[in-house]
Amino acid sequence: MNAAFAFLSSRGQAPRASFSEALLQGLAPDGGLYVPHHWPHLAPQDFAAATDLAAIATRLVGPFVSGDRLAPQLAAITQEAFNFPAPLVPLAADGSVALLELFHGPTAAFKDFGARFLASCFARLPPAERTLTILVATSGDTGGAVAAAFHGRPGVRVAVLYPQGLVSPTQERQLTCWGGNVTSLAVRGSFDDCQRLVKSAFLDPALRAQRTLSSANSINLARLLPQSTYYAAASLAIWRSHGERACFVIPSGNLGNAVACLWARQVGLPIGDVVLAHNANRTVPEYLASGQWQPRPSVATLASAMDVGDPSNMERLRALFPGMADLRAAVSAGSASDEEIRARIRSAYLQYGQIFCPHTAAGAQVLESLPAARRAGKRWVLVATAHAAKFRETVEPLIGATVPVPDSLARLFARDSQSTQIDATLAALRAVLLEE
Repeated sequence: MNAAFAFLSSRGQAPRASFSEALLQGLAPDGGLYVPHHWPHLAPQDFAAATDLAAIATRLVGPFVSGDRLAPQLAAITQEAFNFPAPLVPLAADGSVALLELFHGPTAAFKDFGARFLASCFARLPPAERTLTILVATSGDTGGAVAAAFHGRPGVRVAVLYPQGLVSPTQERQLTCWGGNVTSLAVRGSFDDCQRLVKSAFLDPALRAQRTLSSANSINLARLLPQSTYYAAASLAIWRSHGERACFVIPSGNLGNAVACLWARQVGLPIGDVVLAHNANRTVPEYLASGQWQPRPSVATLASAMDVGDPSNMERLRALFPGMADLRAAVSAGSASDEEIRARIRSAYLQYGQIFCPHTAAGAQVLESLPAARRAGKRWVLVATAHAAKFRETVEPLIGATVPVPDSLARLFARDSQSTQIDATLAALRAVLLEE
């Protein structure tokens, strides 16, 4: 077998790792996030034979898995993971704006793509000597997708940490309806507290000595990398139809979805502007404006999955664009208030007959706020990250109509709910994880 493609820590103080090694470790030993050692180059014509998501994923992810023990099984992994669509739906009559719907998976959010890929990879690795414990911090959607992907799989235990009272009732139902090998932990704190606990657990020698840990957040390379697939697919569709680059507006929280798009562009996909849409948690827009990185406690908003004040994947953004001038040239960011999100949900329903979730509405607001000269002459794609049925309590009063519930969500809502409340301390998390 050829030498495996290598990944390095964003902090530069850890040994290089293969794809499987990075997947299993989750976080690098120095606390950094794994990033590619170098960038393969793929041109649009390299995808000529790839006509569906699974085939595009196999071609796109293939170079990064080269030489790894999972490489021979990559096609089977992508076929299993990407078995639902990510359609481009025209919004503007002139074709200048389209909606990329990423909510057709089993938990009706874009996190299904990466979570199912990750679970499919884990299932094909040799069994560990002891149960693998997967930790996932969630601000709403990640936990449900990971729980669905891993529920019932042998040799794996999943611990989902979510901020108590700071996710929608529908989201909480999705996070707590599993049981079995999934433990749902309601943390008395914010998403940033949940994320801090997960990172602390990975670096805790006492815990690592007794449990084999991995992650399923976008800090895990194998959760993030496959998400580049739907950006590749959308950009290729626009390139083939119009010969133009696709420009994306991406609702953003922990920045994993944004990094996935930038990685797709980095390897050569026909992607133009990338605009990040944030809510009242404006750490990233303010950083791009001032040049000063000032993370802060997150604040609760209608777009709860984006309530992140200290996004982990900023490390990957800085690794890709270490200079501020380069970062500003590569990506821009805007934000939307709760009132603007409400107004955009109403107007999207009236104007397009579309029912947006709060996150998609934040993206629509940021797109509308771009200067006319910036928007003109480009093909824009608004990324729809979740189905509005996950936020019925917010959306239905605004549009004066019932939001249809996908069958996949209806089945989850019929299950019993159970969770354990814990304080936002490593000691509290350790106690739960060390229970037999």
